[in-house]
Parts: sequence; structure tokens; C-alpha cells
Amino acid sequence: MVQNILRLRDVQSATGLARSSIYAGMSAGTFPKSIPLSEKAVGWLESEIEEWQKARIAARTARAA
Repeated sequence: MVQNILRLRDVQSATGLARSSIYAGMSAGTFPKSIPLSEKAVGWLESEIEEWQKARIAARTARAA
């Protein structure tokens, strides 16, 4: 199954996070890890970003209950 790979600009747009927050989350294990695409380029699986978003929404719902 082929999955879409998002570049940093797309991830920032989808999440509303700054570059530094994305990399800090990766280091802390709270954000999906990037995938090396070449020596100087990385990307993120769209499905993993969507799962992260769903988890954030679920956490918000759980706190409200």
C-alpha cells in the first residue's frame, strides 16, 4: 500500500505547529518520527500525522468528560 509522505511545510500546516515544536515532539516521543527521503530531506507519513491528530482530539474529549 502506497502512503502519502508530507514535507515539513505540509506538516506545519496540518498541525499548526512550528518547526521547533515538531522536532521537540519527535525528541520527546510525542510526535511521529520523520522518514529520511534523501541525504538532506525528510518527510512524515500522512497516516501517522492523522493518527496523532486523532489522539490529540481524543485527549481533549477525555479531559472535558
